[in-house]
Amino acid sequence: MPAVLPAADPTRLRAAANDGITRRMALAAELALELGGGAVVAELARHRSDTVRGWAAYAIAAETGLSLAQRLERIRPLADDPHFGVREWAWLALRPHVVAEPLATLDLLAPWTAEASPFLRRFASEATRPRGVWCAHIRCLRADPAPGLAVLGPLRADTHRYVQDSVANWLNDAAKDHPDWVRHVLESWREEVPAYVAKRAARSL
Repeated sequence: MPAVLPAADPTRLRAAANDGITRRMALAAELALELGGGAVVAELARHRSDTVRGWAAYAIAAETGLSLAQRLERIRPLADDPHFGVREWAWLALRPHVVAEPLATLDLLAPWTAEASPFLRRFASEATRPRGVWCAHIRCLRADPAPGLAVLGPLRADTHRYVQDSVANWLNDAAKDHPDWVRHVLESWREEVPAYVAKRAARSL
């Protein structure tokens, strides 16, 4: 942080030393926005450090005055980043906005399922998981996972393991609240879904 943003307040950074990693990433983004506003985001997103590019993801999430569609468009290059960690920060940073508008998110991400990049296809699934990991749950999808088929359906026969894992984990999330629904979905996809996905999706059943 001193190397990238030397004007940042070291007191706030030291005070957060024992906080969780996601909180520290969010704080770094807050400091960046305070120092440079929205203009700093593009600079951070192009930085050679994957950690700094992660700050950019959180800065996009923290910027004011952006619509959900605008945030998704700005996070897109980071969701497609070559570094695994940056891709994870991208969906984690945006998760509060996804939780706030899950059905709108599904509508906006449905076209991503047709992208050539498996990283973008995975983002559509991973960002909308009902339970997710290290993040808030999406209550309406826990109550009724059916809207998730907008992204899961097009990805059911995806051949990339990175995408398959996310689809299976999405369904495994749903199985914890709606096991019969997941059984029905897997049965209806029986001729198309890879055996690997079906097995992982059903691991909690």
